[in-house]
Amino acid sequence: MWGRITRLLSVDDPETGRLVRYVVTVLLGWTLATAGPAEPLVWALLSVSMACWLLFVALDPKAPGPAPAALALGSATAALAIGHGGSDGLIFLLTQLMLLGANARTPVPWILAVAAADLVLMVGGMLRAGAPGGSVAVYASVLGSMVVVALHRRQYRLGLADRARAAAVEERARIARELHDVLAHSLGALRVQLEVADALLTEKRDVEAAAERVRRSLRLASDGLIEARSAVAALREDVPPLPDALSALAAQHRHDHAAAVEIRTHGPARPLAPAVEVGVLRTAREALTNAAKHAPGARVDIDLTYAAGAVHLTVHNPSSGTAQPQPAGFGLVGMRERLALIGGTLDAGRRDGTWRVSVEVPA
Repeated sequence: MWGRITRLLSVDDPETGRLVRYVVTVLLGWTLATAGPAEPLVWALLSVSMACWLLFVALDPKAPGPAPAALALGSATAALAIGHGGSDGLIFLLTQLMLLGANARTPVPWILAVAAADLVLMVGGMLRAGAPGGSVAVYASVLGSMVVVALHRRQYRLGLADRARAAAVEERARIARELHDVLAHSLGALRVQLEVADALLTEKRDVEAAAERVRRSLRLASDGLIEARSAVAALREDVPPLPDALSALAAQHRHDHAAAVEIRTHGPARPLAPAVEVGVLRTAREALTNAAKHAPGARVDIDLTYAAGAVHLTVHNPSSGTAQPQPAGFGLVGMRERLALIGGTLDAGRRDGTWRVSVEVPA
C-alpha cells in the first residue's frame, strides 16, 4: 500500500491529479455528513453538488468533454446553497471552481461565464436572505480570487507545456542536424572516392591509383564511424563532463601517436548543453588529428576555460612555419559551420611558432 501511495505521489499531478480528487472527495463527503439535514433545502443542494462532483471524478478520464459540465452544475448548486444560508457550500463551490479553472480543455470564456453565474446566484441569494454586506463582499472576493488563481495556474501550466513542446522540437532538429552532418559529409566524400576508383579501374586500368582511392575510402569510412559514434554519445544522457571527455580524447591520442598531450582546465567546471559539448569535442579531436598529420610526435597543449557565459578551448602545437593544411576529414570549414550553428566562433592559424586553434562557444 505504501509503495502504491509513493508511486502515486511521484507521478500524479500535484494540482488536479487523482490524489487531489481523492482528498477532495473525502473532504466534501465529510462536509456533507457534518452539515446534517437541519436545513433540508441546503442539504439537498449540497447533496446535488456532491453528486456532480462524483460524476466529474467518474467521467473525467473517460469523457473529458462532459466532465466540466458536471463541475459547472455542481458549483452552481453550491452557490445556491450558500445563498440560502449554507456556509458549508463555500467549500463545494471553491473546490469545483478551482478544478474547472485549471482544466486546460475548458475554454476560458466558458469558465468566466460559469464563475459569473455562480457569483450572481450566491450574491443574489445572500442579499435576499438579508446577509450583512460585509459577508457578501468577503464571499464574493474569495470566489473571484479563486477564479483568478485557477486561471493563472492554468495559463502557467499551458506555457510550460508549450515550452516543453518547443524544446522537444528543438532537440529533434538538433538530432536531425547531427545525423545529417555526419552522414552527408562522410557518405558524400566516400561516394566521390569510390566513383573515382571505379573510373580508374574501368577506364584507365590503373590498379595502383584505384587501390589508393579505396584506401582513402577506408579512411573516410573510419572517420565517419568515429563521427557517428561521437554524435550518438553526445545525444546520450550519460555524456561525461567535458574535461573527462577531453582527457579520454588525449589518452587515445597519446596511445595512437606516441605524442605528449597536456590538458589544463581553468575556472570551475559546470554542466554544458549537449550541442556545446559535441561542438567543442569535435573541434578538439579535429585539432588533434591535424597535429598528428602535420606535426607528428609533437607535443599538443589543450586549454579549456570556463568563463562567464562562455567556454573557451585552445589547442596548440609546434608549427613548421607554414599554415597547416586542412585535414581531409571534418576540416576547419566544417568546424566553423558546426560551431556557428550554436553561436560559437573558431580561429585557426600560426602564432609565435605554434599552430593554434581557438574556440569560443556561449554556454
